[in-house]
Amino acid sequence: VLFLLLALLEDCGYMARIAFIMDRIFRRFGLSGKSFIPMLIGLGCGVPAVQASRTIENDRDRKMTIMTTTFIPCSAKLPIIGLIAGALFNGSGWVATSAYFVGIAAIIVSGIILKKTTLFAGDPAPFVMELPAYHLPSIKGVLIHMWDRLKAFVRKAGTIIFLSSIVIWFLSSFNFKLQMVDTQQSILSSLGKLIAPLFAPLGWGHWEAAVGTITGLVAKENVVATFGILYGFAEVAEDGLEIWGTLAASFTVAAAYSFLVFNLLCAPCFAAIGAIKREMNNAKWTIFAVAYQCVFAYVIAFMIFQFATFFTTGVFGIGLIIALLFLLVMLYLLFRPESKKQVHLEKVKVNA
Repeated sequence: VLFLLLALLEDCGYMARIAFIMDRIFRRFGLSGKSFIPMLIGLGCGVPAVQASRTIENDRDRKMTIMTTTFIPCSAKLPIIGLIAGALFNGSGWVATSAYFVGIAAIIVSGIILKKTTLFAGDPAPFVMELPAYHLPSIKGVLIHMWDRLKAFVRKAGTIIFLSSIVIWFLSSFNFKLQMVDTQQSILSSLGKLIAPLFAPLGWGHWEAAVGTITGLVAKENVVATFGILYGFAEVAEDGLEIWGTLAASFTVAAAYSFLVFNLLCAPCFAAIGAIKREMNNAKWTIFAVAYQCVFAYVIAFMIFQFATFFTTGVFGIGLIIALLFLLVMLYLLFRPESKKQVHLEKVKVNA
């Protein structure tokens, strides 16, 4: 349904006009109005969203768009939103709504911060775009656009996600001696416990959540599939009664929202990372983009957990002090004036 509606918007001539309207707003935080089109497509899938950045002529604007567009929750992240909202927030609608606002805020904050670095200094390129006449979309054109994006998801669900689930099941059922054991003594448990301390400051230092996050890099839907396997469920009813209670016992409300935000903002799935590599055409820029997304997600999730824990429990600890320092640094990066070097670079680019 989402891909169908996006195809209708594209085929009727609306996309070009919304990009024109959004240009004035996007310029305030260092992006072009054309950046809005990849972000809107990103609601469906990050891969075509990254590819849609090709329409942006300016290299700096295009790179910044590629780095930030996957902050928008794609359809693959909706199962994670539904899982957390259902298990920890009684199906509250504000959780899903806030997830999109978090993505938009991340784009705005990142745009302002990156714009004030020497890598992205300067004004966006002038907006030039042909505005086609409004017309009724053709059924054939809409269906072709819809299927082109849908088949990528179907292929991913039938191959990557299916094979990943088999691997996760095997690793969670056998130990290093290839003996069938309980999940707690499995290979996956051992590997998960190695990386779990990394996420403890975010509130979810248990190995199941750590493993779910790592498998989510293969495909974001894998987070839900991983939880289904690790928590020992096969068929899950529509109301989620079998899994909701177990998850609720594993997360506090603050930790659950921190987990959600981290998985929304961190590096996208492998397919989207591959698309970033193709569009950047540079390994160093790809590593920089993925590293920035992961560090940004970690800092935001850390602050959310620490502040939420303080407001719900009143406990003042070292974690809250670090979170306050992160907040002060972020505010400084947002509101600091551009350096003389950046202004000079901007003048040089204009003269050139």
